[in-house]
Amino acid sequence: MEEARRPHETHRKRIERAQSGTARAALLGISDGLVTNISLILGVVGAGTSANVVRIAGLASLIAGACSMAAGEYISMRGQTELLESVLAVEREELHRDPDVMRVTLQELLASDGVTAATAAAAGKEIARDPDKAMSVYARGELGINPDELGSPWGSAISSFVMFSIGALVPLLPWFFGGGAGAAVTSTALAAVSALGIGGYLGQTTAGKPLRTALRQLIILILAAGATYLIGRLLHTRVS
Repeated sequence: MEEARRPHETHRKRIERAQSGTARAALLGISDGLVTNISLILGVVGAGTSANVVRIAGLASLIAGACSMAAGEYISMRGQTELLESVLAVEREELHRDPDVMRVTLQELLASDGVTAATAAAAGKEIARDPDKAMSVYARGELGINPDELGSPWGSAISSFVMFSIGALVPLLPWFFGGGAGAAVTSTALAAVSALGIGGYLGQTTAGKPLRTALRQLIILILAAGATYLIGRLLHTRVS
């Protein structure tokens, strides 16, 4: 029986981590960092600038983008957790004033899951005796909120900052060891392989279609980087 529960528990924990915002921030961060910096790098390359300018622009983009992503994630998650906390506080106060509502609601939730009326009545009464446990069950079943996983603003911010930095660093690495067409080609190749990896991982952990999501991620990167490169060529200007 214990072995049979393990896959379900693992799946549930994966969902809860995703809902917390940290996993989402990490995936979005590395993808955004990768697309942003390869696009900027190729745009600057297209403008005919030197390798030193590419390095400076890439580092500036990495730092600015990581800080911006972290700030955005913190504000977003802070607002979300405060909203959920306020909803739970209101519900907790209302149920405290009328405990019978909690008991009846718990019975209905259990009955809706296929539990017999008699068992639901007994279990609902038992759970309602512990206000914290009753609120936890009520929040999950009635509101769709896990009180223990409202999300971590700081966790999301840090995750976003770190992962954006990693993603932005990948296409920038070749420029610390060289320049010109060789660095540009290597940078593009690294970004393309990374995009395929990110898309494949996303597809494997969500819809189970890694090839499709990998190709989708690559196409997005190509379109974004190609557009900025063309703009750079149109604005071609050499910086000494």
